[in-house]
Amino acid sequence: MKHRAISLFHAASMMLCGLSVEAHAQGAAPAAVTETSASWQPTRAQQLMGDIAPKMAELTDDVLFGDVWQRPQLSKRDRSLITVSALVAMNRPDQLRAHLALARENGLSEEELIETITHLAFYSGWPNAVTAISVAREVFKKTPVEDKKGIP
Repeated sequence: MKHRAISLFHAASMMLCGLSVEAHAQGAAPAAVTETSASWQPTRAQQLMGDIAPKMAELTDDVLFGDVWQRPQLSKRDRSLITVSALVAMNRPDQLRAHLALARENGLSEEELIETITHLAFYSGWPNAVTAISVAREVFKKTPVEDKKGIP
């Protein structure tokens, strides 16, 4: 798949709009689009890195969200719980924001997510859990529309 060249200014303006790729994680396979498609919207991966690392954006869209997240062996809910746990354990607050919002969309309650973070405090470190609680507070205050600000 050839990527369109996106100017840095254009990519930055799209990032500010918060367009997302949650549809990939929710069950929709990546849609084939052409460069001239009027309805084409860049995925969050394309917004975040497509201008400098188009292959990484393509792999994120096609392999991670187009294949791995679609495999039937685990539910989307389970994949979200695993992903949130890994991001808490590795202290990755930037990615955790989007995945906490996605986890809620995939059926995890705020109470379950906070309990997960509390449990992880004893396995991944207290500072990681404290950071994750702060991120969760921020995410949980947002409305569902505000949550759709993107992944990866």
